[in-house]
Amino acid sequence: MSQQLSLLHTPNNPAPVIAAARPDDTGTCPLRLEKAHQAVTKEYPKMHSMLVVRHGQLIFERYYGGYHAGMLNDLRSATKSFLSLLIGIAIGKGHIPGVHTFVAEALQRYLPPRCSPQLSEITLRHLLTMTSGFRWITGRKLGEPLVRNLQRSRRWTSYALSLPIDHENIGQFQYRSSDSHLISVMLSEFSGLDAYSYAREHLFGPLDIHHTAWLPSPEGHSMGHIGLYLTSRDLAKVGIVLLGGGLYKGQQLIPQNWLEDAFTAQTPGYPAYGHYGYQFWNGMMSSQPYVLAHGHGGQQLLLLPKLDAAVIFTAESAVSRWKNPRRLVEQYIIPAMEL
Repeated sequence: MSQQLSLLHTPNNPAPVIAAARPDDTGTCPLRLEKAHQAVTKEYPKMHSMLVVRHGQLIFERYYGGYHAGMLNDLRSATKSFLSLLIGIAIGKGHIPGVHTFVAEALQRYLPPRCSPQLSEITLRHLLTMTSGFRWITGRKLGEPLVRNLQRSRRWTSYALSLPIDHENIGQFQYRSSDSHLISVMLSEFSGLDAYSYAREHLFGPLDIHHTAWLPSPEGHSMGHIGLYLTSRDLAKVGIVLLGGGLYKGQQLIPQNWLEDAFTAQTPGYPAYGHYGYQFWNGMMSSQPYVLAHGHGGQQLLLLPKLDAAVIFTAESAVSRWKNPRRLVEQYIIPAMEL
C-alpha cells in the first residue's frame, strides 16, 4: 500500500517512451485531429489528455489542466478491462482452469454462513460477462449505489458472495462492479498473487510499463472494479498491443483467442455503451467496429480495429456529471482516418 501511494504522489516521473509519427505518415488528417483538440478546450473542461495511435505509433498527443505525459490517471472502471486481460493471460499459462470454473469452489474459504443456493451455478464466465444474477442496482449512467456498501465492508469478498441471486436473472446482463472484484479475488486464489503483482510480472513488466499503481481492498486483493492508475502513454502502448492481437516484440503476451472472445459481444449490454464481452464494451460507431474500456468521468481506451487505431481519453474522475468524449471520435477522429 505505501509503495502504491508513493507512486501516486510522483507526478514528475519521466514520460514513458513510445514510438511516434506525424498523422500524415499514417494517412490521417492532422487538421481534423486539431479540431478535436480545439473542441476539448472549449467543451470538455475536465479533460486531462487525448492521445491517438495508429499503425503502432503515437500520432497525436495533447494534455489539459496541468496534466502531462509523466502523470498517472485514475482509470476507474476501465480497471475492469485490464483485469480481463490478466485472466486471459492466467488461463493461457494454466494458472486458472478456464472460464467455466465455479466461483463457489474457487472462493470456498470466503463463503459467508448464508449465501444463495444458486451460487453453486455461477462461473467465472458469468462474472466476466456480468450475467451472474446477483441482486444489484444500476443507474442509467452505470451508477451503482450498492458499491458504497461493498466498499464500507471490511470483507469485500464475503459481502459480494452474500448478495441474493435471482435465478431468473442468471445469464442476463447487468452492470455490476461486485462481479469484477470477485474476478480479482479468483485470480489471487489461483495464482497466489494479487492482480497488481500478477500484472507487473506478466503484463506491465514485459511491456516496460513501470510507473503504475493499483489500490487494494481491505483484504489485500487488488480492487477489481476500480483502482488502477496508468499514464496516458502506457494506455496507448497497451492499445497498440491489443490491436496487434496481444503481440509485443514478437512475444505473445495475451492469448489472441482470449482477445477475440473478450472483444466479442457475449451478451447485449446497454445502448449508450454497447454490447458486452469479457469486461469490455463493443459495438459499432460511425460504421466502424469498436472495443472500449470505459471508466467514470470519461477514462477511455477505445480501439478501432479496422482503422488500426486507438484513442485514449483521461479526465477528472471525482465528478458527478461529465461528458462522454464519444462525439469527438465520431465527429473528428474517425473522419480524419477515413480519407
